[in-house]
Amino acid sequence: MIALLMAGLLAVPATASAEIADMFENTLVSRYPDGGWVRHWFNRDGSYAAHFSDGRRLSASWRIEGQKVCLNGIRPAFMMISRYCSPVVEARVGQTWTARDPLGRRVQNELAPGR
Repeated sequence: MIALLMAGLLAVPATASAEIADMFENTLVSRYPDGGWVRHWFNRDGSYAAHFSDGRRLSASWRIEGQKVCLNGIRPAFMMISRYCSPVVEARVGQTWTARDPLGRRVQNELAPGR
């Protein structure tokens, strides 16, 4: 399953692997040491949405670029960032891994089941 840090890529071609397709059925959750979290959703049509524990919401479009997943056109503008790319991580539902957010802060990611 493909997961990433801070959201993000374009519509997946018909030849895409089952792991990428599975990403659309689940939620990427990023947890911060202070208890905050972000839930990320990647959609088949290339759209992306995120919901933060403080109530903020983001939207963007996503696509895979080489070995990275990239968010483009982030709205509203996040810390003046309109584009963000993160390394692609292969993960199964329930797996966790450590990563960094766009500001360089450490987060614990989990690919959680369902939407």
